[in-house]
Amino acid sequence: MSAELGAFLRSRRERVTPAETGLPVTGRRRTPGLRREELAMLAGISATWLTYLEQGRDVRPSGQVLDALGRALRLTAAEQEHLHRLAGGVTTPGEDAPEQVAPEVAGVPALLGDNPAYVTGICYDVLAINEAAAELFGGIGPDGNVVRWMFTDRAARDVLVDWEWEARAVLARLRMIAGRHPGHPRVARLVAELSEASPEVREWWPQYDIQFSHAGRKRLRHPRLGVITVSHSAFHVAERPEQTLVVYRLPDSAGLASGTH
Repeated sequence: MSAELGAFLRSRRERVTPAETGLPVTGRRRTPGLRREELAMLAGISATWLTYLEQGRDVRPSGQVLDALGRALRLTAAEQEHLHRLAGGVTTPGEDAPEQVAPEVAGVPALLGDNPAYVTGICYDVLAINEAAAELFGGIGPDGNVVRWMFTDRAARDVLVDWEWEARAVLARLRMIAGRHPGHPRVARLVAELSEASPEVREWWPQYDIQFSHAGRKRLRHPRLGVITVSHSAFHVAERPEQTLVVYRLPDSAGLASGTH
């Protein structure tokens, strides 16, 4: 996990300019973003200690040091949480068995009628999906994977009007999951598969974007309704927090009758 922490710190340091932190810009700079010495000064730690962290050495920074680094690097709340998880070595068992979803949970999407809904597992495997979602997100299916569909199925670029925005966002959420569950075999395999299959993943994954999202709006191209703007919300299953129910609300003007899917 130390190597992952070092990679994350370097990626964030390279994104922050001296001007953003109030530091003067002097001379030609070979390093994008802040130099190690500059970040160390801003965070109030020694440059040697920061070097150890970025090199992935087995050192344990305190919460105060991590908070100081987060402020200096202008991290978002999601990125700050990710930093603490990486430094703390938070792990979960590296289970490789297929995920099981409780029947009561698997039956919820069907109850939502014309509102597309599905349940996903730890790395976006689809564990349950209703007919409305299967129609809208053509190609995902009950045994599919949302992230794999998004990056490897051409249909995703048609359904998601703002494909790049949505793809970057879901990859940033997958990056957070990878940080929460370091070494999880299915997460690692998915990342490796996507990196091989998608040039966008190969470009974006090293950028180390971190994000979490529980609700919002997006533009989708419905097979019968055309381009629509929908609201969506995500709910974690109480006893299995890595399983998530995602519900999309179609516009009231859609005029779909129950049982038409």
